[in-house]
Amino acid sequence: MIIPFNKVYNSGKEESYIIDAYRSGRHCGNHQYCNKVVSLMKKKHGFNEVFLVPSGTAALEMGAVLADIKPGDEVILPSYTFSSTVNAVILFGAIPVFCEIEKETMNIDASKIEALITPKTKMIVPIDYAGVSCEIDKIMQIAEKHNLIVMQDCAQSYGSYYKNKACGTQAHLAAFSFHETKNFNAGEGGALVVNKDEWLQRAHFIQEKGTDRRLVLKGVKSKYSWVDKGSSYLLSDILAAMLLAQLESEDEMKSLRSNITKAYQELFFNYEKDGFVSTFKISEDIKINHHAFWVIFDTKENAELFMAGLREKSIYAYIGYIPLHSAPKGLEYGYKKEDLSLTEDLGNRIVRLPFYTELGEIGLDYCVQEMEIQLNKIYN
Repeated sequence: MIIPFNKVYNSGKEESYIIDAYRSGRHCGNHQYCNKVVSLMKKKHGFNEVFLVPSGTAALEMGAVLADIKPGDEVILPSYTFSSTVNAVILFGAIPVFCEIEKETMNIDASKIEALITPKTKMIVPIDYAGVSCEIDKIMQIAEKHNLIVMQDCAQSYGSYYKNKACGTQAHLAAFSFHETKNFNAGEGGALVVNKDEWLQRAHFIQEKGTDRRLVLKGVKSKYSWVDKGSSYLLSDILAAMLLAQLESEDEMKSLRSNITKAYQELFFNYEKDGFVSTFKISEDIKINHHAFWVIFDTKENAELFMAGLREKSIYAYIGYIPLHSAPKGLEYGYKKEDLSLTEDLGNRIVRLPFYTELGEIGLDYCVQEMEIQLNKIYN
């Protein structure tokens, strides 16, 4: 049996919806399936306004434009995140200021943010690592105190909750990803949630290449014109059709994925009790979407032994990202590995386990059994 790291899931309606979107002859953005997805997202999770975009990366970039990020602005973000988080701001000339993370969640350590704020700080960009919400209430309090913008990178946390509020509903801006590696898959796709009503009209202009085309479609104007900077931040209606099928099956898919979380927690319980590994710890305030499961091994060598042993059994686990501050581009900004010692240490010992919806039904017993064999080889 082969257990890949990730595998797309077919809920059953994708093909018929895609064919319907194709036959409609209206394939670009903001047509019937885009509208249905936006409506579903708002109704199910209480989002303010949703802009469907080509990717989670595009959502972050559009958010940076809307936040008016300019050369010389400083943006605080965790070093342990994907490159899209930082690229979205440095594209517009901002300077990344990397913050340490918490061991329990791999999210930004909110207690260390305020010390990094300077007169040049414009924005904070926390992430929800592996679908586990950051402490967004504490981050928003800091932002309000210092008049900063918060754009929450929710690429992995669609359907997760923090203090009974959906991830993406509390920050000024929130960016979601619907890449095929995420819980809900459009192939490529994303969404920017805008929670400041006074920014909504401008967000529409930015999404439509900096034009006021929306006012023409609403009958307010007879001709549209160039009114702002922007780009083609629009998701094709054909991809939105695929996404709708996925989001309509959110609860069923989440239930299957919860089986994986439970099995992995049971597997690692005794090894964690004996101090060999650690897994994520979440408070009662957090409800996860079961996006991923990660393990911090006691040594880098044991992490590598575990992954190598699994590969021999066609089970594919991986190490996470190289922290941004110690990646080649981070070094160009003057950072050194030791500047964020905890991030660097954890980044060297983390292992991401196979996690995809179908695994909740097929292959999980085999996967867990082989993992236990590898753990016994290492620690017994």
